[in-house]
Amino acid sequence: MITGETIEKIKETARIEEVVGDFVHLKKRGSSLIGNCPFHGEKTPSFHVSVSKGIYKCFGCGVAGDSVRFVMEHEKYSYPEALKFLANKYNIEVEETVETVQDLEAQNTRESLYIVSQFAANFFEDQMWNSPEGKTIGLSYFKERGFREDILKKFNLGYSPDVWDALTQDAIKNKHAEEYLEKTGLAIRNDKGKLYDRFRGRVMFPIHNFTGRVIGFGGRTLKTDKNVPKYVNSPESEIYHKSNVLYGLFHAKKAIRDQDNCYLVEGYADVLSVHQANIENVVASSGTSLTIEQIRLISRFTQNVTILYDGDAAGIKASLRGLDMILEEGLNVKVVSFPAGDDPDSYMHKVGAGAFKTYIEDNRKDFILYKANILLADAGNDPIKRAGIIRDIVESIAKIPDNIKASVFIRECSSLLQIEERILLTELNTMRAAKLKKANNTQSKQQAQYQDMPPDNLFDDDATSTPLTATENVISNDDLQEHEIVRLLLFFGHELVSWDKIDNMYIGSFIIQNLTDVTFENPICKRIIDHYRIEIENGQLPTANQFIKSDDRAIADLAITLSTSPYTLSENWYNKHNIYVRDETVNLKATILGGLYHLKKRKVDRILLDLLKEIKTETDETNHTILMQRYVFIKNVEREISKFLGSVIVK
Repeated sequence: MITGETIEKIKETARIEEVVGDFVHLKKRGSSLIGNCPFHGEKTPSFHVSVSKGIYKCFGCGVAGDSVRFVMEHEKYSYPEALKFLANKYNIEVEETVETVQDLEAQNTRESLYIVSQFAANFFEDQMWNSPEGKTIGLSYFKERGFREDILKKFNLGYSPDVWDALTQDAIKNKHAEEYLEKTGLAIRNDKGKLYDRFRGRVMFPIHNFTGRVIGFGGRTLKTDKNVPKYVNSPESEIYHKSNVLYGLFHAKKAIRDQDNCYLVEGYADVLSVHQANIENVVASSGTSLTIEQIRLISRFTQNVTILYDGDAAGIKASLRGLDMILEEGLNVKVVSFPAGDDPDSYMHKVGAGAFKTYIEDNRKDFILYKANILLADAGNDPIKRAGIIRDIVESIAKIPDNIKASVFIRECSSLLQIEERILLTELNTMRAAKLKKANNTQSKQQAQYQDMPPDNLFDDDATSTPLTATENVISNDDLQEHEIVRLLLFFGHELVSWDKIDNMYIGSFIIQNLTDVTFENPICKRIIDHYRIEIENGQLPTANQFIKSDDRAIADLAITLSTSPYTLSENWYNKHNIYVRDETVNLKATILGGLYHLKKRKVDRILLDLLKEIKTETDETNHTILMQRYVFIKNVEREISKFLGSVIVK
């Protein structure tokens, strides 16, 4: 259990922009930082980070929180794990109370998988550098390939002994449970129930997640036997999903942000070679077909991708169609292909780091134009093939969401393909129209599924009663006004009242005093208001931070949402157009009283509506008269509130 003092120190030290910035490429916009949300796929940034408030909020999917919450959500950590992660990042010593045996046994499975994976990485690395077999076979292999020792150590490369259960026995000897060796795929149980190592006699490439923790392995055999697979990879596990992982991203993410470009290669050795050429912004899809999840990983750090292909023409053509996914995600794609027979690894070792870097910089081509050239060369003078290629290329351009960018490629391809730009544009618009029609049809089918369903209240006792009108539905929902009151408390609660000769009163106290006749319907708003009232009664004035960092998840989420906005007022309104947009702080009286009286008007409208219903159904003449008198009184109150709102808000 982490002590309260340590928790406070971690929260005070952790800077939201630094923590989120390790995972998301952030850009300045107004008073916020923005980027693509790491929790849902998006092409237009809606993920906002407020440095001053120490919080993040996505206006696309709604996730929100502080530094600790971000680490918990992104890395799927428990609360203590997230705190330890941040403590490690900021070199804070973690003070803990003594854990009981029960506490240790309650460690979640994910942490156990991480621990045994790191143990295996250390084991393989130690074997390569210190065992006779590892040095003779594993280390010699890498050195013969031309890799420097600093690169091998940087990526924690290792060697698995050519023994059936070397890792398994060492792990069990060091008190690691067989269960976790199996769950990570490090060990396999045979039909007789005996465990043996998955990786044997292979050089080992540990695979790290975003934060540098080992989650899986790739093992390359050094044998020439064709019956032995060249590579064996860790299976899917609770901590390793290969479609969500890019090899080398942990080592590359800072360079990708700094260079605003990501080099994408195919294999582990390619990553090592490019790093050895002093190019660190490189990742690999680890031999798997590129996935949407991997593309979105890259898009968190940059919108620019450069594919480094080997010189195999057949392989290039096979992968071209898959790369359309990158265009569809809105990224800019360039391509570098190497001479026939070479890949990034072999070419770097052939020409050296300096010439390799120069070659990449001099041979980048836009993906669309590169694809056109490759396919045209294959088609030759065959008109049927050329027609198919033209359609194929226009299909790729149709996937680009940016219309301006697409039109530029249409113009360039018109010249390259020797076909009128008008014809290409017609084909492009036809494809986009078909795509839109398909999307609309899908949406219509989804909506149709619900049109013939009976109403939810079909079997309710009052199902035959007259439904509420649109106006009644609007009046029955006070959420917007109640949220506004909470927002005013969070934003201005610590400001002093500066109107009507009211002295030495905070706006927070003023608002609470003016809510004595109001009952909040929204349960979260009610909890916040009740807590605020209790604090004031105890002589304390709550801060917005108390609610933002509340242990009550619902309160924290609402406080963050109300404390952030996806919009920032551009300075151009005044600087360029000489239009002044007045800030709500200029007239706090109007802001605060407007919020209070809009809420009260809402409540009064509700009372009037209920009274009208009673009047319509009341048969007793005396009761009917009393209700009418009450209605007139409440109507006068409503009229005064409306008059007040009109006079104050217009000021």
